[in-house]
Amino acid sequence: MGSQLAFKSRIASTGSLEKIFNAQEMIASSHIAKARKVALDAKPYTDAIFDAVQALAAHTHIKHPIVQKREDNPRVAVLALTSDRGMAGAFTSSIIRETEALLSNLDGQGKKPELFVYGRRGVTYYKYRNREIANTWEGDSDQPGVEIAERISDELMKAYMAPADEGGVSELYVVFTEFVNMVVQKVRVLRMLPVELIAASDSPDDKSLLSDEHGDAQKAEGGEDGKGASPLYSFEPSVDEVLDAILPKYIQSRIHECLLTSAASETASRQNAMHTATDNARNLIDDLTRQLNQSRQASITQELTEIIGSADALNTEEE
Repeated sequence: MGSQLAFKSRIASTGSLEKIFNAQEMIASSHIAKARKVALDAKPYTDAIFDAVQALAAHTHIKHPIVQKREDNPRVAVLALTSDRGMAGAFTSSIIRETEALLSNLDGQGKKPELFVYGRRGVTYYKYRNREIANTWEGDSDQPGVEIAERISDELMKAYMAPADEGGVSELYVVFTEFVNMVVQKVRVLRMLPVELIAASDSPDDKSLLSDEHGDAQKAEGGEDGKGASPLYSFEPSVDEVLDAILPKYIQSRIHECLLTSAASETASRQNAMHTATDNARNLIDDLTRQLNQSRQASITQELTEIIGSADALNTEEE
């Protein structure tokens, strides 16, 4: 009897969890279409400013922090985009794993990475492990707005433009999850600054990446190693003023794009995780119900055996 009560208790608790998982899946399903649309709608503007910055980067004679490496400064900024809420499968853990690999790689190159974290889950993870964090942001990781992108970009641009003796950084990396489709979301490492040319043969879908996972950018055909001719531009009022105006917009648009595609990926990951959890809960309920029925049948069989045995014993005594 005690075993049957335990089975019933587990079935009831698993049923409650199944309802929670199913509700979370339905909520994520209702949000994913909007998150995907917002991410796709932001892409044309981001691609346009990306092309503009790439055109400026083609002028190798330009000396500006947006395109010029500062070899004398070993500090680099790393921004990790995690989630505020759980129940999203391996979304945050994948970001943290890739961030740790990037930090180790930068340490091996003799650089000094400074960590910036967006998302409550990532902040909690690193604070629990006493990891030094330069700055953090939390709130609405599944529905980020322009305001949070502006705050993050202002902080990172301030760190990038600051001199080395004032704690400035020479490079800027962003670790985020790129939304490919409802099933596939890939963790990417984007070296946002300084800007380097990507290969002209790359597909338009690769514009979200200025470099590969280790920040080694390729040269465009019109660059130093290419055969094509680069277009000529005149800058008014001056090169520095034009680049100073473009740099904040470039950083903000790229970070906003990363936030939006990360939000779409988080919602898709949550829907997939909750769908799997719902199926697992239903399967567990079926298994527990089967075991409960077997236990009940065994108990009934034992009782019948005892009754029959007692009846046989009485008949034997009467004879």
